[in-house]
Amino acid sequence: MSEDASPLRHFVRPNGCIQVTVELDRLDRDIIGALIADARSTYAEIGQQVGLSASAVKRRVDRLREHGAITGFTAKVEPAALGWTTEAYVELFCRGKTSPVEIGRAVARHPEIVSACTVTGEADALLHIRATDMRHVEKVIERIASEAFVIRTKSSIVLSRLLDTPLVMERNGSPRIG
Repeated sequence: MSEDASPLRHFVRPNGCIQVTVELDRLDRDIIGALIADARSTYAEIGQQVGLSASAVKRRVDRLREHGAITGFTAKVEPAALGWTTEAYVELFCRGKTSPVEIGRAVARHPEIVSACTVTGEADALLHIRATDMRHVEKVIERIASEAFVIRTKSSIVLSRLLDTPLVMERNGSPRIG
């Protein structure tokens, strides 16, 4: 494979949307790993780490961004520094034929919900909430519970965060955490 070409894969998601993914080779994975470790690294610094020129790294990063493998570059911020000192996970139990799209639209209206996903098991969705205090968590849960499709919620408050690491790729291409 050339120094800046990886094949594309297409598949249809359960919701009918076509998802295009780029098949990552070892160099792509190494570049992504370097960016996860420090997104402020220069292309030359990354090139030294992975054995490519700065321009080859830039071409690969541009392609990975174009195809959605890299979705952005961001600062890692401690939530408590912004006043978000309390967090909870909330299971949503929804009426019969509530679609993931409907759930997604509703939860997107709540800035305290930092992630949401549909899940297997009894619940239909799992929400991750960050808030300023317990009363704030309670208000968010009350707002969520008032959505027309919500039958009930089940909440768990986070007491302490034991592990919170980004996904990093091993040199052999398998994912690892840390």
